Amino acid sequence: MFVIIGYIVVVLAVFGGYAIAGGHFGVLAKAAPIEMLIIAGAAFGAFLVGNNQKVLKATFATIPTLFKGSRYTKARYMSLLALLYDILQKARKEGLMSIEQDVDAPQDSALFANYPEIQADHHLVEFITDYLRMMVSGNLNAHEIESLMDSEIETHHQELHAPAGAIQKVGDGLPAFGIVAAVLGVVKTMASVNQPPAVLGGMIAGALVGTFLGILLSYGFVSPLAGLLEQKGEEATKELVCVKTTLLASMQGYAPAIAVEFGRKVLFSTERPSFGELEDAVKQRRA
Repeated sequence: MFVIIGYIVVVLAVFGGYAIAGGHFGVLAKAAPIEMLIIAGAAFGAFLVGNNQKVLKATFATIPTLFKGSRYTKARYMSLLALLYDILQKARKEGLMSIEQDVDAPQDSALFANYPEIQADHHLVEFITDYLRMMVSGNLNAHEIESLMDSEIETHHQELHAPAGAIQKVGDGLPAFGIVAAVLGVVKTMASVNQPPAVLGGMIAGALVGTFLGILLSYGFVSPLAGLLEQKGEEATKELVCVKTTLLASMQGYAPAIAVEFGRKVLFSTERPSFGELEDAVKQRRA
């Protein structure tokens, strides 16, 4: 929603200011389609050349999500922490082997079923169950699991960064493609020097529209999407760090309530539930 609002503000500010200054939209309307074809077509072609199939697929899949709000809300984090608490509490009371079925088949687990939002996130569930499985096996110590977690989180972060980097490169290249369109317009103008000054002026103005569109598309539309995608990637990574911190605290011998507190503390302050909110959420789930 805010992406659309931001785009509207950009358009109103730029073209509204142009109109107030007495600019004529006829030149823009006449030149913009051709200049847009050159700029957007060249940028898209360069995008296809500069990225492998994996990054292209990830980018196309990610773009629609940018127009939606963040799913990493306080309610989601409370559900995640409450789920971790329930799992660790069961393991503490009944032994690690008691959660083996929950880990092997989370889609059929009563524990996970209490938190449908978390259960529906297959990547998050896989991350949780993989390391719970290692804890159940008992073959790895906390330091080894922490190192493995860090490696997986770093890989996850790199995968999320790839689409953002691809979009940012397109944004960086758009002003240059705008110059290309403008140069072509100037070439066309120079080939028509026998025309009256009024005609030549219109042709030069049309050529400059290419530079204008390249810069506007870059800094007003495309590059901000890359920045937003980076922020979403940080949020997704932070969720995994929360799980990592909670499970490692449990492996070091802390009680479930304290282990969950470790995980709560690493969350961003804007979405971090308070101790009382988390406690109330856990009690409500039990009830």
